[in-house]
Amino acid sequence: MSAMNKKTVTEDAQEVFRAVALIELGARMQVLESELALSRERLIRLYREVRGVSPPKGMLPFSADWYMPWLPNIHASLFFNTYLFMKKEASCSHLDALTKGYRLYLEHCVRNDAEPVLDLTRAWTLVRFFEAEMLQLTPCCRCTGKFVAHKHDLQRGVVCGACQPPSRAGRTRKVAARAAAQAFTSVADENIGATPDDVPAQAA
Repeated sequence: MSAMNKKTVTEDAQEVFRAVALIELGARMQVLESELALSRERLIRLYREVRGVSPPKGMLPFSADWYMPWLPNIHASLFFNTYLFMKKEASCSHLDALTKGYRLYLEHCVRNDAEPVLDLTRAWTLVRFFEAEMLQLTPCCRCTGKFVAHKHDLQRGVVCGACQPPSRAGRTRKVAARAAAQAFTSVADENIGATPDDVPAQAA
C-alpha cells in the first residue's frame, strides 16, 4: 500500500473518531455533514451505531435572538468564551475547540448543579453566528466578563444578565447565574475574551 493510501486510511479513521465524539455529544446530522468529510450514508450508520436510533429530522436553529434572553445568554457567553480559550490558548482546531469547549461547559454545569441550556447544536450555531459577524462579545461594566450580544449593540455601560437577572428569576436560577458569571469573568481576567475578529474562518 502506498504512503498516500496509508495517509488516507489514517485521515478516514480520524474523521470517524471525530464523528463519534460529535454524535455522543448530541450533534445533529446537519452539523456532522458540515464539519466532516464522511458521506451522509456513513454518518447515518455511525449515528445509529452510537445512539441506537436514526438521526432526528428537522431544521436547525436559525435565529440569533434565541441567545439574548438572560439565562440562554449566560450559558452562551460561558461556552463561547471557553471555545475562544481552547482556540487561542490551547491552539485547538475549530472542531476540537467545539467539542472540548462543549465538554467543559457541561462539566461546569454539573459542578454547579445547573441544568445545561445549550445543546451541542445551539453551541455550534452560536459559533457560526459569530463567524457571520451577526454577534459580538460585549464587556459587562460590573463584572468585566464578556457576554454575547447582537452585532453593533452598545459596548459601553452595559450590564450582563448574570449581574442583573430579571425579577422573575427564582433564587436557584440566580445562584446558577452567578456561578456562570464567575466562570466567564475569570475568562475575561485571563485576557482571553475576544471580539468576533478573533474567530478564524470555519474549517472546511
